[in-house]
Amino acid sequence: MVQVTQFTSVDSKRKRTILVTGGAGFIGANFIRTWLDAEEASVVNLDKLTYAGNLDNLHGLDRTRIEFVQGDIGDVSLVKGLLDRVRPRAIVNFAAESHVDRSIHGPDDFIATNVVGTFRLLECVREYWQRMDASERETFRFVHVSTDEVYGSLLADEVPFRETSAFQPNSPYAASKASSDHLMRAWHHTYALPIITTNCSNNYGPFQFPEKLIPLMIQNALDGKPLPVYGDGLQIRDWLYVEDHCAAIRAVLRAGKPGSTYNIGGESEKTNIEVVHAICDILEEECPQAAKQSYRNQIAFVKDRPGHDRRYAIDASKIRHELEWRPIQSFESGLRNTVRWYVANRAWTARILSGSYRDWIQTNYSAR
Repeated sequence: MVQVTQFTSVDSKRKRTILVTGGAGFIGANFIRTWLDAEEASVVNLDKLTYAGNLDNLHGLDRTRIEFVQGDIGDVSLVKGLLDRVRPRAIVNFAAESHVDRSIHGPDDFIATNVVGTFRLLECVREYWQRMDASERETFRFVHVSTDEVYGSLLADEVPFRETSAFQPNSPYAASKASSDHLMRAWHHTYALPIITTNCSNNYGPFQFPEKLIPLMIQNALDGKPLPVYGDGLQIRDWLYVEDHCAAIRAVLRAGKPGSTYNIGGESEKTNIEVVHAICDILEEECPQAAKQSYRNQIAFVKDRPGHDRRYAIDASKIRHELEWRPIQSFESGLRNTVRWYVANRAWTARILSGSYRDWIQTNYSAR
């Protein structure tokens, strides 16, 4: 069943409204929050509300500027009707299944949403765009938010991924996102649809579902549980604070070139074990344990996951030079902000840790 929550006095200037898909998830919700702070345009948020989509993430926002519609990007009738009614001047697509471990245990949903759903959304948007007058078509933009995982894995001495790097996805999740990126390129090249794709490094920050490394470690540390680290913990990721990512997407919407791809990175390569150690050290300052026990004592190395990529790194020089964007937060400042947010919002975490989440943790980690 489709749920629609239309708040009062949604901006009547349809040309200023943007459509955000997947806006109740981690990055999407942060994008809406920062968008409403920085821009005048109203937002319509289309989200299926799967396990990781949570309307609590949007609590407290100005209800005169946001409308929520519950539904699937693959629901052609719903999407067509929404586009005709809202007449958005831009679309930002966050809607995706996005967790590697879940894709290993159950790839079906990743193909259904990230490939088939993206295709259906694209076709609806193409039909909508082709009916616009020339001036509307000229200013319309479709931003597709993707991941650096489409590029595969790097050796320690290899240069970071550039926009021209070959795709070599190594997980069902990465393969499904690579497929969606290829669809975006083809729809721009074939139909001239004004699409811009962004490929970001590992995001972290408030409202992230606690299956991902940083919120999982914070939650488990506070609960006195083991901190499960895959393999030797020396996998390297480039960490990007989510609000910096959102600022980059706004820059892409303002001035990005249709048909372009922009890599968005945090300039913060860290091994997983460095990240876990940093979380433990911040927690010892913010929430010291009795008898001054170290949170590092809770670290437990577990069997590595299948096909675990060794290193991701992003060369973000293109977006720096073309759009004058670069991250504001260092890894240290962003991580401290994140830890403080989770400590202060434990009720948020408790509300979303359902039985199904506990079952998932048991499935993924118990045999390791």
